Amino acid sequence: MIKVLLVDDHALIRDGLRRLLQDCTDLEVVGEASDGLEALRTLRQLHPDVAVMDLSMPGLDGIEATKQIVAEGLSTRVLILTMHANEEYAVRVLQAGARGFIGKGAPSQDVVGAIRKIAAGGCYLPLELSDALPKRYARKGPGESPLETLSDRELQVLKRLAEGRTSKEIAQDLHISTKTVDTYRARLLTKLELDTTADLIRFALRHGVIEDAW
Repeated sequence: MIKVLLVDDHALIRDGLRRLLQDCTDLEVVGEASDGLEALRTLRQLHPDVAVMDLSMPGLDGIEATKQIVAEGLSTRVLILTMHANEEYAVRVLQAGARGFIGKGAPSQDVVGAIRKIAAGGCYLPLELSDALPKRYARKGPGESPLETLSDRELQVLKRLAEGRTSKEIAQDLHISTKTVDTYRARLLTKLELDTTADLIRFALRHGVIEDAW
């Protein structure tokens, strides 16, 4: 029996995943968590085989939680589930130590298959990313994405700025000061050669950092 932990800040997503997995006789949902910190506490207690974890959560997000799981030497393998199923995020979550990456719009059977593959010791990527990532690592110079110049923290701040959050909200979410948020904002503008926060929002939409709500 494969023991699974569901980690997402939206109860509706967790409910949907639980209903999907309860029909699989070899999978058992042993716990749930609504953010990265709660996930870590639950992992230490329950030791599930696989954690299906959202990428974007308040406080400790999926990337930082995965890094902590690896740093602590916990045996749980992480499958990142996200709205942002693009190449850039795939690279970052794999570098953090996740064993798989799948979009929230993926077919149900793909999610189940990804969990089984990761539990068996394998890695999972959607087919389109499996083809794209080797080409990415072969690229050099002008073909590189501008997102590659950003650190994980800079990308976290960019995403939240693009979502319209204030410096105070971002500071609370990431457990940093508002002054530090403003420093990151200035650094983003410089690195990306942009002038305003509106430019950052357009950049984030163009490069898939956030989804267009319209």
